[in-house]
Amino acid sequence: MKKHSTFKHILVFVLAQVAWLMLMGIWIYWYVSNYIIYEKVEDQLSPLIAYDGVAVLPFVGGIVLLVAISVGMSLIFRNLNIQLKLTGLYDNFIGNITHELKSPLSSIHLLLETMKSRDVPVEKQKEFIDLMIKDAKRLKNLIDSILEISALEQKKVSHNYQVHDINPLVSRIVHDSIEQYQLPEENVVVEAENNYQCVADANALKIVFNNLFDNAVKYSIDKPKINICTQSESGKFFIKFTDSGIGINPRDQKQIFKKFHRIYSSDIPNVKGSGLGLYWVKEIMKHHGGDITAQSEGVGKGTTFKLELPLYKSEKNRYIDKLLKISSKRKEQSGDRDESK
Repeated sequence: MKKHSTFKHILVFVLAQVAWLMLMGIWIYWYVSNYIIYEKVEDQLSPLIAYDGVAVLPFVGGIVLLVAISVGMSLIFRNLNIQLKLTGLYDNFIGNITHELKSPLSSIHLLLETMKSRDVPVEKQKEFIDLMIKDAKRLKNLIDSILEISALEQKKVSHNYQVHDINPLVSRIVHDSIEQYQLPEENVVVEAENNYQCVADANALKIVFNNLFDNAVKYSIDKPKINICTQSESGKFFIKFTDSGIGINPRDQKQIFKKFHRIYSSDIPNVKGSGLGLYWVKEIMKHHGGDITAQSEGVGKGTTFKLELPLYKSEKNRYIDKLLKISSKRKEQSGDRDESK
């Protein structure tokens, strides 16, 4: 249905362009033919009829008008195309979010109905309560992620940027992620080069790693094996996060960081998600003055995410100094508010 609608819009645009080109051709033909006729019968005309060079102005004006119409139509079509893409993304987002919200709510509702209508043993009640707490946390995390992404886009996030020794910070975050996703410690290997200093928000980086671990778990048939390698190169600090998951088709590797984008394939397990995780990661890295890219040799061959951060006092000094000043200023403002209370 969507493909048919897009084809219809393209067809209308092409026909409109053909129409204005034909109109321009008729306009030129009319002007040139009249000019040729005038040249042929010029000697036979009355002296009162004289060719006025200013008559070229309507011709030029007509051409300009037709070109302006063409440009205007092109802009309208471009904006329409953008709007169609946004509508598609919005529909995809609504579908994903609706499913993500409905699933834990249905689970909570079913458990409550069971506890209300049946005589559930105390031990089973505790199990039900634990499940409901888990689903409630899932709902909270989803809502928090949507609000956080919205704040990031509007530049309203109060990141706490500080200078960190990056290797200890990465090790601490990785350890927390291993516990959170209940992975065997031998499945996660961290290879660290010499320690470096970077300006980062520790909580934001934790969100980045949580999303990468979450993807590795979701898109792996068994418990994933993860290798994390830190290294520096040309004044930049890199963290390579490699998983043993099902991999990514080359044509999808640049698309996965787009908002609401999700990969659908028969080779990929039916996993839950909103299509916001990697977009969130991309935005966080961008706000740190860094970047993230993905590389995979193909389906079934795992994926490597390469995170880039500027080294402290090495590159992008103005930008990272600005981040530190913003955090310092926010701390002072927060302290002033606390004192006023």
